Amino acid sequence: MTATPYPLRITGELDPNLSRGLWIVKWLLALPHIFVLAFLWIAFLLTSIVALFAILFTGRYPRGLFDFNVGVMRWSWRVTFYAYGIIGTDRYPPFTLADVPDYPAHLDVDYPDHLSRGLVLVKWWLLAIPHYLIAGAIVGGGPYAGDPDYSAWLFGGGLIGAMTTVAAFWLLFTGRYPRTLFDAIMGLHRWTVRVGVYVSLMTDEYPPLRLDQGGGEPERASIDDAPAPA
Repeated sequence: MTATPYPLRITGELDPNLSRGLWIVKWLLALPHIFVLAFLWIAFLLTSIVALFAILFTGRYPRGLFDFNVGVMRWSWRVTFYAYGIIGTDRYPPFTLADVPDYPAHLDVDYPDHLSRGLVLVKWWLLAIPHYLIAGAIVGGGPYAGDPDYSAWLFGGGLIGAMTTVAAFWLLFTGRYPRTLFDAIMGLHRWTVRVGVYVSLMTDEYPPLRLDQGGGEPERASIDDAPAPA
C-alpha cells in the first residue's frame, strides 16, 4: 500500500544543451518577469489573508483565490528554473499563471475539499517554526517568509545560491551541468515550496522533514510497503 503523495507537485527537466554563458545575463532577461511578479506576490499576500478568514468561517479555501495563488507560484517556479534559482533551462518562461505543458518546469497543488478551521490559526507561524529555521538556511536572507519569498526563488540565496553558483561556473568552464548538483538543488526547492504551500494555508498536511531530490516528484511510500515477515 502506498500513501497519498504530498499535495504539491513540483518538477523540472534539466536541459542537456544549456548555453555556457547565457546565465551571465539572465538577470537582465528576467527583469520583465520580476517586475510583474512583484505585484503578483503582493496580490498573493492579500488573497491569502482573505483565504484565512474564509477557511476560519467556512472550512474551505475559495477556489478562485486558490487557483490564482497556485498560478503565482507556478509562474515564479518557471522563472526560478530559468534564472538563478536553478539555471535549468535556456527556454524563456511564458507570461502566464496557467500551466504550460511543454515547458520543462511545472508546479501544481491539489485543491483541498476541506481545511481545518482551528489549524488555520497556528500552522502558518507556530507549527511551521522547525521548517522556517531549516528553510531560512536553504534560501538565505534571514528568516524564511513562508509566502515564500519570490526573490529568493529567482536569484538564489543561502545553500541554494551557493550550489547554483558552483553549477553555473562548472557549466561555464565545462559546458556541463553536474546532475548530482541539479538533483540536490531541486530537492532543496521542493522542501521550501512545500513549506510555502503549507503556511499559505493551501493544505493541512504537514511538510515532511525530508529531502526528496531529483527533477521528478517522488512517490511517498508508507510503512505498509515494507515486506511482511515470513
